Amino acid sequence: MPLQSIEPSRLYRQIAEQLRAAIIAGEYSPGVRLPPERDLAQRLGVSRPSVREALIALEVEGYVDIRIGSGIYAKRPDAIHMGAAVQQAEGPLELTRARAVIEPQVAALAARSIKRAQLDQVREAIDQMESEAAAGQIPIDGDRNFHIRIAEATGNGVLVSVVSQLFNGRTSPLFSKLAAYFENPKSWAAAIAEHRRVLAALEARDPDAAAQAMQSHMQLSHKRFTVGWPEPRTRTRARTSESQRK
Repeated sequence: MPLQSIEPSRLYRQIAEQLRAAIIAGEYSPGVRLPPERDLAQRLGVSRPSVREALIALEVEGYVDIRIGSGIYAKRPDAIHMGAAVQQAEGPLELTRARAVIEPQVAALAARSIKRAQLDQVREAIDQMESEAAAGQIPIDGDRNFHIRIAEATGNGVLVSVVSQLFNGRTSPLFSKLAAYFENPKSWAAAIAEHRRVLAALEARDPDAAAQAMQSHMQLSHKRFTVGWPEPRTRTRARTSESQRK
């Protein structure tokens, strides 16, 4: 079944649907390696991060096995989990982009009205992140508290609800799997430093600086989730390496 160009709406779902259909149709039997991410992106006319998001969704569903440095391999899915992730979860990259639109303005509003006690709560959330990371845990609880406390400082309950809802998207199976590939102690240390820059702007009661610091944090967060994983070694590369050793 030939792959077709993708429309912009809900990219990762459309990509996943095409690849799932190809696997179900037997074009990729269990154990067969799919084309590299780069080739799939070119054939579908989409970005590599969008393909990666779709492949991770299919891994959650059980249709593929992602082996870093080796490739993506088709699997026979567990019937219990078939279709669940793609149907239920918004795309992690879509969520991150939405947060990048909303949260800088939330930070700017908070900088205008934040109280000393609320600053203390934001600071405590960062300290919580550091404690969780030092204990070898994913500092998701402290991270959530940080963003919610800033939203609360605006005094706008709707913004608190929106920020909470967007952040809670991080708990979806798809986002959790994506994070497992791209989050690590180094990335969390960078995120904590970015959080402290937001805090400094809030302490200075500087709306523009707060918005810029939050915008930078969200952009860097998106960048961390779109770094490509290693390309699989092809037979040609393997033969070349072997011939060079002789």
